[in-house]
Amino acid sequence: MTAPTLFGERPPAPGRPGLAAQLLRRKPIGQLVSEAETGHDGTRLVRSFGVLQLTMISVGATLGTGILVILGESVPLAGPAIWISFAIAGLAALLSAVSYAEMAGMVPAAGSSYSYTYATMGEGMAWICGWCLVLEYAVSVAAVAVGAGQYVNEALAVFGLALPDAMSQPPGAGGLLNLPAIVIVVLAMVLLVRGAKESAWINTAIVVVKVGILLFFCAVAFTAFNGGHFEPLMPMGAAGVSAAASRVFFSYIGFDAASTAGEEARNPKRDLPRAILLSMLIVTSIYVLVAVAAVGARPWGWFDGTEAALVKILEEITGQPWVGLVFAVGAVLAIASIVLTVLYGQTRILLSMSRDGLVPKVFGRVSARTGTPVAGTLIVGTAVALTAGLVPLGALADATSIGTLFAFALVNVAVIYLRRTRPELTRSFRVPLFPLTPVLGALMCAYLMANLGAETWAVFGVWMLVGVSAYFGYGRNNSRVATLSHEEYRELSSSQPGNNTTTQELKAEIR
Repeated sequence: MTAPTLFGERPPAPGRPGLAAQLLRRKPIGQLVSEAETGHDGTRLVRSFGVLQLTMISVGATLGTGILVILGESVPLAGPAIWISFAIAGLAALLSAVSYAEMAGMVPAAGSSYSYTYATMGEGMAWICGWCLVLEYAVSVAAVAVGAGQYVNEALAVFGLALPDAMSQPPGAGGLLNLPAIVIVVLAMVLLVRGAKESAWINTAIVVVKVGILLFFCAVAFTAFNGGHFEPLMPMGAAGVSAAASRVFFSYIGFDAASTAGEEARNPKRDLPRAILLSMLIVTSIYVLVAVAAVGARPWGWFDGTEAALVKILEEITGQPWVGLVFAVGAVLAIASIVLTVLYGQTRILLSMSRDGLVPKVFGRVSARTGTPVAGTLIVGTAVALTAGLVPLGALADATSIGTLFAFALVNVAVIYLRRTRPELTRSFRVPLFPLTPVLGALMCAYLMANLGAETWAVFGVWMLVGVSAYFGYGRNNSRVATLSHEEYRELSSSQPGNNTTTQELKAEIR
């Protein structure tokens, strides 16, 4: 009987670690870097992204969700101080973003925070992080796609048409199926199967349109600005602002999508940190500006229960239906770019987990023709499309936020750990004000998690229980790091990134 290992198929090593040792066994950073450079099982992802494409992936995955989809649900919580909620959530995301930048420059692998956690805290925490990322990416794609139905109907309303609720709302929200959400996910899935480079250029074009329509909204909304709408600033108190910040954190979850492109960037150690930080600056500035413009144009109570709020504000201010049509079409494109880039990130996370043997190897198969994980993309895309068509938005958004916050907290801890234990590693970017910045980042993530409701925590708990069952049912028995003998593990752990020792050379030495 044979077992998969980092070196191919061979009999299980007699020194296989026990459960506790396996959960703590870390994946050597040298092996992570080697896999990123040489690929796996004879195939590798294609390096075609520069800093522009990486930044646009991050902006495309981030910009728009909170403003275009959940603004109507968030303003009633914070009142006119919604812009402060966006700033708080943005600060928490920024603190985590600088930690991501350091890790991405040091370990430019496709697995994002899953890979970082595996290299620092071991297989147990890596599995938990990866399972949270499955929740973050797949569910956030579905949550954003759900909002497409609102904007499709706003566009159709200009012509006196509308999709029936049965086709534009999921069960529990007055309908049977959210058809626009399914269509957008399927189109993104097809585009990703064709190739990452083509998807990145289309995403860049859509991001330009998305930024344009949001700036256009601000220009129109400020013509009807009323400073009185900001009094009182916090009608629900500080607790309301904090609760809204926890919810709108959902709006920032895409910035780490750039880090999942570590194996497709031409110069990842230089460009990934730049892309992550630049995207955070762009997104946070636009979110706060749009929030101020929206509340300045309409009193905060007006947003309660309002869908596609920005389109309605434009129509009421201008009295021109075509303005709403242009914005609604732009919003559908914006949602499409989020779906495209986040779905891209999800497939790369599963690719990394598959390489390590923690999920079925079908997710790690890279097509020699397209240079993309075709089978994994089709499986994930189909599951996400069904979720988007059948599950309401609110439950999806909050469940996504808690998984994201947990993963971000782990990345902050990973930076602290590696600074203490591996100070000799080359870092193309270093977190400023260490260790204060990552400590604050982890604490802010914990604070925002604490502000989420009991129902969200219950969903998260159930998701974690399912994850534990999946690990013991599959991952523990198929882990490639666990099947290494003690000698092999020591050899790989002692290798340093960039020391010109390849996996094949290590294999020859060990044999």
